[in-house]
Amino acid sequence: MARKVGLIGLGLMGSALAQRLIGAGLDVLGFDLDRSKCDELEARGGRTAASVADVGHSCDVVLIAVLTVDQVEQVVEGENGLAGAERPPAVLCTATCDPERIASLASRCASRGMVFLDTPVSGSSGQVAKGEGLGLVAGDRDEAARCADVIEAIYPRHVYVGPAGDASRAKLAINLALGLNRAALAESLVFAERIGLDPAAFLAIAKQSAAYSQIMDVKGAKMIKGDFAPQGRIVQSRKDFGLILSEAGRVGQHLPMAEILMGLLEGCIENGEGDWDNSAVIREVRRRHAR
Repeated sequence: MARKVGLIGLGLMGSALAQRLIGAGLDVLGFDLDRSKCDELEARGGRTAASVADVGHSCDVVLIAVLTVDQVEQVVEGENGLAGAERPPAVLCTATCDPERIASLASRCASRGMVFLDTPVSGSSGQVAKGEGLGLVAGDRDEAARCADVIEAIYPRHVYVGPAGDASRAKLAINLALGLNRAALAESLVFAERIGLDPAAFLAIAKQSAAYSQIMDVKGAKMIKGDFAPQGRIVQSRKDFGLILSEAGRVGQHLPMAEILMGLLEGCIENGEGDWDNSAVIREVRRRHAR
């Protein structure tokens, strides 16, 4: 009999995780406030529940794929949350969250005899669906080993980072580099175009140069074609950079380039592009032409 795995949150990342789980032959029971997302999961071969509580009562492992740490805490500890199940499931939190609050939540779960693993992923939803994301796993190592079948299904590539909170810390530091790489690529493409180069031809050259980064493969064509169908939304990047700057402030570190990128992301949101793919940062770069 296939292992029953719960999935709370069926947006871009949740859908990618569902695809991985179903492809591995696991029995997926999902929940999302958006009924259309539940219908999409059922069309893929998964099942849906009427509430978070129903998922918690039915599964021994539950993945959380929501947007904010407030939502994670509500799913775990809120009224009819996972912690209220007669036998609380092991929780794998895939959301990008405030590391301190994730570590604190993991500690509270442990005091209840409940397993909580900090398991975000580096990679877009499209990369995760193809098994190309890098899973970052933190928490009790023995409990992570007991969830190995689920972790390996969603993250064929994964690393153990340390205690709960450390995976979220690593994810924020990685996202800082990724976001800056996206902005750098956007700016170089706009610059190349403004000085008379064909952007597609320039991108092909740049991929062979010392400036190469994986972002060129993942986001380059989207930027050039204006294909902003979301794999990771601008609003999500804005949320992540808010966390990054908050953490930097907590430890007294100034991040000048992160502050510049935050301005670009906010410019996109002000222009109604918040739900577009984060490659749409090129739109805000283009808008900043000299007058």
